[in-house]
Amino acid sequence: MKESAGLLIYRFKNGILQVFLIHPGGPFFKSKDAGIWSIPKGEVSAGEDPLNAALRELQEETGFEAHAPFLKLTAVKQSSYKMVHAWAAEGNYDPAKLRSNTFPLEWPPGSGKIQNFPEADRAQWFTIPEARRKILKGQIPLLDELERKVTGWM
Repeated sequence: MKESAGLLIYRFKNGILQVFLIHPGGPFFKSKDAGIWSIPKGEVSAGEDPLNAALRELQEETGFEAHAPFLKLTAVKQSSYKMVHAWAAEGNYDPAKLRSNTFPLEWPPGSGKIQNFPEADRAQWFTIPEARRKILKGQIPLLDELERKVTGWM
């Protein structure tokens, strides 16, 4: 089973808990919205500490850095048979300053033309109810656990 690690960045704005999610880049997701947003995350390399992988992926996918303390969340299994290890950390990023690394893809398919697309094409702050509609289904438990741990709700 593949392992990924990521960070669920949160803040309180006017007393309301919000989370920072990213939208996947590339032509396949361009017009999709509900159920495809994610925490910034990526694959853990062999021998790599998962928290270090989460910090690296946040920087690669957003251009932002996270700072301790990090709150360990229960790992979740996504439908892709990928185990996602996650931590929560407070932050207050400006989504307009998102700077994502890119990946090459032949587009359009069969054209022989290789184009580079950002791993994340946009980011946004969401309240927990909004985030439940936007985030990948397999990551919803991360939202629930964060909400319980930082607000005592549920």
